[in-house]
Amino acid sequence: MIIVVVVVAVVVVVVVVVVVVVVLVVVVVVVVVVVMVVMMVVVVVVVAVVDRYSIQL
Repeated sequence: MIIVVVVVAVVVVVVVVVVVVVVLVVVVVVVVVVVMVVMMVVVVVVVAVVDRYSIQL
């Protein structure tokens, strides 16, 4: 019985660690994608503003 309990405990720990790692990876990927999108939007806005100001000037 003790061996079974130990095996179950090890399996539970491994599953929890894998889930945590997967969640962290997903969070990192989402953050990177959001940052890239925000940077692209900022660049587009800056370029548009600069174009307008250069046309007005």
